[in-house]
Amino acid sequence: MNQREFHVNGMKYTIRHAIKKDAEELSQIRLQIDGETEDLDRERGEANIDTVGFEELIQADMDNEKNLFLVAESGGSLVGFSRCEGSGLKRFAHKVEFGVGVLKDYWGYQIGTNLLKESIDWAQTAGLKKMTLNVLETNEKAIHLYEKLGFTVEGVLKKDKRLSDGRYYNTVIMGRWSG
Repeated sequence: MNQREFHVNGMKYTIRHAIKKDAEELSQIRLQIDGETEDLDRERGEANIDTVGFEELIQADMDNEKNLFLVAESGGSLVGFSRCEGSGLKRFAHKVEFGVGVLKDYWGYQIGTNLLKESIDWAQTAGLKKMTLNVLETNEKAIHLYEKLGFTVEGVLKKDKRLSDGRYYNTVIMGRWSG
């Protein structure tokens, strides 16, 4: 995918491939994003990826035609990222799993939407037939977006996550078939 510029609600940002020089900033914003919402799997600081880890991940994704690592940049700073990860197993070679994170201050500018749209375009161009993702049942805005872009509910993991209120919540498994 080529670098693309977007103008949404008065904000200008660029979506492009992640490069090794993004590693340190990716480590920092992932940590921040994890602490800004309970919609994601991790709490702040859990399963942290340091700069070296992100450098290795970016290189591995550049070397693997079934992986895609995108970043969103605004005003010279990273504000979000997404990643599609494929499998080396033949029986799963037709699909990738999608994940996204956007800093809370940048919600409402369609950054997550555009990261997903770029990922869908890439997957179709790469000949991949299926994209999957997991989303917390209470993240209705995200579920609506995913449905709007062709994803359907394929299953529910009941009482899959326990959040800070002590209650258990379901994880919704969604997929998009383009074959």
